[in-house]
Amino acid sequence: MDKDISVRMILSVFEKITEHGTAKDDRHELEGVIGYTDHDGYTVFLEDHKVKLRTGFHNTYHLDYDSARDYENFMKKLKQIERDYD
Repeated sequence: MDKDISVRMILSVFEKITEHGTAKDDRHELEGVIGYTDHDGYTVFLEDHKVKLRTGFHNTYHLDYDSARDYENFMKKLKQIERDYD
């Protein structure tokens, strides 16, 4: 399980979610992944119903999940969004 995630990829996926996803309040959803920021826009959040990813300053991120399978499925969704949307 590769937990060395590129912050560049995270931000690219976030941008694609906000461009192509469905907006509801201050959040956007695409392919089952929800993307949003905190009130000042410095922290980016990506999540599905089992995994939460928070990206902050200095190219850092934090993941919350219960199982390796949940993590792997979440990463598949992120990679699919990055690959399939321009």
